[in-house]
Amino acid sequence: MNPKYMIAAAIAILSLAATTAAPPRLTINIVMGTMRASDIERYSANMTDGGLRRLAAEGVVCRNASYDYRSTTTPVSLATLSTGAQPCVHGVIGDSWYDYADNSIVGLIDDDKEQSVKYSTGSGSYSPRRLIAPTLGDALAAENEHSKIVTIAVDPLSAIILAGKSGEVYWAETVQTHWTTSSYYADRLPAWLAQYNSQDTNSFYELSRWSTLYDFDKYVNSQVSVIEGVYNTSSKQVRLVDDPDLKRAATRIGRMRYTPAGNTMLLELATSMITVGKMGQDDDPDILNICLDTSRYIAEAYGPESVEYEDMLYRLDKDLDEFLRFVEAQFADRSQLLITFTAAHGTSPSYNPPGKQPAERFNDRQMQVIINAFLGARYGSDDYITGYRNNSLYLDHNLLFRKNIPLDKVQDEIAAFALQFRGVAQAVSAQAMRNASFGEGQNRLMQQSYYPSRSGDVAINLMPGWIDERDGVRSLAGSAYNYDRRVPMILFGGGLEGCEVDSEVDMTDLAASTAHILGIDAPAASGGRILSEVRR
Repeated sequence: MNPKYMIAAAIAILSLAATTAAPPRLTINIVMGTMRASDIERYSANMTDGGLRRLAAEGVVCRNASYDYRSTTTPVSLATLSTGAQPCVHGVIGDSWYDYADNSIVGLIDDDKEQSVKYSTGSGSYSPRRLIAPTLGDALAAENEHSKIVTIAVDPLSAIILAGKSGEVYWAETVQTHWTTSSYYADRLPAWLAQYNSQDTNSFYELSRWSTLYDFDKYVNSQVSVIEGVYNTSSKQVRLVDDPDLKRAATRIGRMRYTPAGNTMLLELATSMITVGKMGQDDDPDILNICLDTSRYIAEAYGPESVEYEDMLYRLDKDLDEFLRFVEAQFADRSQLLITFTAAHGTSPSYNPPGKQPAERFNDRQMQVIINAFLGARYGSDDYITGYRNNSLYLDHNLLFRKNIPLDKVQDEIAAFALQFRGVAQAVSAQAMRNASFGEGQNRLMQQSYYPSRSGDVAINLMPGWIDERDGVRSLAGSAYNYDRRVPMILFGGGLEGCEVDSEVDMTDLAASTAHILGIDAPAASGGRILSEVRR
């Protein structure tokens, strides 16, 4: 080869090497159990400069990120985040469903073949075997057997769905609030974690009482239930609505879940996982998944308009400030660290309109009785309704078959009849889900949530602001409305330039974009696109 061309080729190769960034050594995926897209901006005045506000100021911020389906519940959305697929593809429709063969309830992660492990005091009869699609962690494990993949959460469901079938997976057991796992993932706890449990480390963060972090005058919200030190600005009287002794939380894990302590103890565990596991300290990229379930518990119990929810965010912000400082100190260059931040869903208003009357409640038990009577009048008295789960009615298919009653006809009849119930906005039969193609609107979002072998016979979408009636619950996710579907989405570090993305972003894009930054293939079922702002 002509020496002139050899020199030019060498320069080109060196130039390419200089502009192609190495994948980050550690990727930390932080998922809030509940958080609306607007929350960081809404509460930013009382946040630190180094926590959530810093992520939003320096990261790639997707202003219009949302889930493109109706079933915005925790297991469904965590599966979407981890697999990069829609529910109609990844098959997670809820934490449980009815088996049409025998009408039994099938738990998504329940598995009696597995058990708790040595040095563990908690239940471990769980596995990811019912997960159909591989996760981001599974994709990394398939490409690099030396990569460490760790997932932690308060709840086993969150940890397992976010993790998939690879890596180390830990959650808090319900008796002593120690960290545990399933025999699916390991034979025993690591020695250091068993020691961590034996020292009852989590108890250091437990709150027996809950007071405000700041003076009450600084708070945006006004609804108060259990938090102390809240004063009426005119009378200076403490104002408590419900439960000053945290009676809702009879167990230790309850007191952790329903107070900011749940977030603190989880991020402290994350710090130990990084330190002991030496995560990110070699050239094999590692992943740490963190699901902050506590935000969901607090939002459901007290509502997004509560001081409890707001105070939880301020305390989390301070915890994240400390956590980010620790993590960044482990690396010489921030490009070696990638942090993604998002939420499994938003949550419904607990007052509708805001600040007025409590949100409307839908009594599904009453609906089941009335619809069963309606079917009895048409086809003879019997128990046609198996149950109601994931905002869907399930029918007894075996009974209909024995009676020679066409299933699709009954599904359509119920869907039409259900529209008469107060609070029902849409009712779509499984027959319509399979045979029609909805191009827009609420029906399309409901169809995106439909998985034939697991979903119910008639899917119900409630009117805006309505939620299912549940004891002690003020707010829920699971609708097709913006307050549930729109969430924050931030990518921070990893060599990315901070910017704002104003175009619409589907939440399936996060797994695809993260995989691209890591230099691996997206999970096999992923349908997301790679954001142009993260392309290398």
